[in-house]
Amino acid sequence: MATAAAPVPGFRRDATVISLVGFCHGTSHFFHFVLPTLFPWLMRDFDLTFTQVGTTMTVFFVVSGIGQALAGFVVDRLGAVRVLYGGIGLLSLAALGIGLAQNFPMLLAAAAVAGLGNSVFHPADFTLLNRSVSTARLGHAFSVHGLSGSLGWAAAPVFVAGIAETMGWRAAAIGAAIVGLVALAFLHLNRGQLRMAELPTESRKAQGGTFAFLGSGVVWMCFLFFLLAVMAFGALQNFAPPILERMYGVTLTFAASGLTAYLLGNAAGIAAGGFFARGEHQERLVAVALSFAACCAVLLASGAVPGWSIVALMGLMGFGSGFTGPSRDILVRRAATSAFGASAYGRVYGFVYSGIDTGLALAPIAFGTLMDAARYSQVLWGVAVLQGLAIVAALAVGWRSAAAIRASTPS
Repeated sequence: MATAAAPVPGFRRDATVISLVGFCHGTSHFFHFVLPTLFPWLMRDFDLTFTQVGTTMTVFFVVSGIGQALAGFVVDRLGAVRVLYGGIGLLSLAALGIGLAQNFPMLLAAAAVAGLGNSVFHPADFTLLNRSVSTARLGHAFSVHGLSGSLGWAAAPVFVAGIAETMGWRAAAIGAAIVGLVALAFLHLNRGQLRMAELPTESRKAQGGTFAFLGSGVVWMCFLFFLLAVMAFGALQNFAPPILERMYGVTLTFAASGLTAYLLGNAAGIAAGGFFARGEHQERLVAVALSFAACCAVLLASGAVPGWSIVALMGLMGFGSGFTGPSRDILVRRAATSAFGASAYGRVYGFVYSGIDTGLALAPIAFGTLMDAARYSQVLWGVAVLQGLAIVAALAVGWRSAAAIRASTPS
């Protein structure tokens, strides 16, 4: 007897799942900026250098990157909702640890706990979205996911610094812990909306074996794409204001507004990209958008444009980079399903997105040397080169995924 096809989820259910997952992602990004916002107070009270406080975030991203590659296996075995509980709980515990810290090693320990908590979100979030949201709305789902992260980034400095200035940095860290606990309670109250996304235990065995995806060229190419694209972003995130100030002779405030324009343009690009992230050949959209971003980087690196134009060029570069977000997530989905099936979403997304943490960890090291040598334009040329290499990686992902799908389709 034939089994009836499952009904396509309606708009209301899709919107509910997208909102809940976006809320969780925004929570994780909120905690990205708890420690950096507190740097001035921590440096003063613990007599720390910039290098020392920066080390806390290096620990955060190293633990997050390693943990993210492993968290996908846990998601596939235990389910995404349970793992999200653990992630938010660890972030809250880390913030409490910061608030109670008495020395620098305790801050490093708290950063490590926060990195472990942060590691679960991409594999858990994308597993829920891919299993729950109808295919026609996945582009919008990925767009909201990216935007919610940006909102989390924006909210943290205002919240944390506001409390630190009035009640002290320890109160601010404890306040962040309370935010995490409130988010955990909200997730628990709405857990029923996400439970339907969990696969039965007997369906979780990945096609080809648990670690088969590590032998897939397309999965490694996805990892490389994220590493390259995020290294370019990391260079701008860390060094754009001083680069623009010294290359174009503008004030630091005006140069910093260029980075703000990049981040705003990135958010706008993510929102717009959601309307185009459907159908075949998403790699072509990624290539076109990143080519546009790379052209902006080349113009800035050349030093030939007037100083007043740098804010507009940074905004346009951010838009091009952000536009790729939903399409790249569709590419990863295709890479996962082309050979390993839905039961491997967690491990594939976890491994691939660990490329983000790797890129963010490498960017300060790779470009800091150029900054110390006052080779500011070379950093921007490096951004353009990385974006160009990311284009090649994206096209390779699309080609390899299509080839795998053709190979698995009966003739």
